[in-house]
Amino acid sequence: MKYIGTIIIMLAVFAGLNFFPVYASPVSAEDKEIEVMDFDTFSPRLEMDNDSVYVINFWATWCAPCVRELPAFEQLNETYSDRKVKVILVSLDNPDLIDDRVIPFMERMDLQSEVLLLDDPNSNRWIPLVSEEWSGAIPATVIYSAGHRSFHEREFEFDELEEIVLPLIQ
Repeated sequence: MKYIGTIIIMLAVFAGLNFFPVYASPVSAEDKEIEVMDFDTFSPRLEMDNDSVYVINFWATWCAPCVRELPAFEQLNETYSDRKVKVILVSLDNPDLIDDRVIPFMERMDLQSEVLLLDDPNSNRWIPLVSEEWSGAIPATVIYSAGHRSFHEREFEFDELEEIVLPLIQ
């Protein structure tokens, strides 16, 4: 029994030293902002008619493959920010978790891309409007520009994203 008490004390000390980032102090919504919208408000972003390339990624903080691929989207955003590439990260997290989970996650990941939260419970209506190919699983990504539209229901690495985007910006 005394070993369990020692372990609990050690965990408390480590948590206090921020060795476990999950226990980091919460970040207020004033530091980062997330626009929350329903699908009808969001949908025009799926059909922008200009000279930019749009990379729209659907993700959530609870989705391990989504979290693993976010650095690739951030790298794409940074690498091609001067070449009219627009990365939009669409969180499918519960809107009640914005202050306690989503914003602290964004801070830890240092997300610089535009992040919004899609709050529309009628996913059976809007998932096929994003793509008829979409089963509803995440991560999912739409990449489009004038004359090109592709949908991908999978996890990406940076070089894979770059391979799709580069021909669209040249």
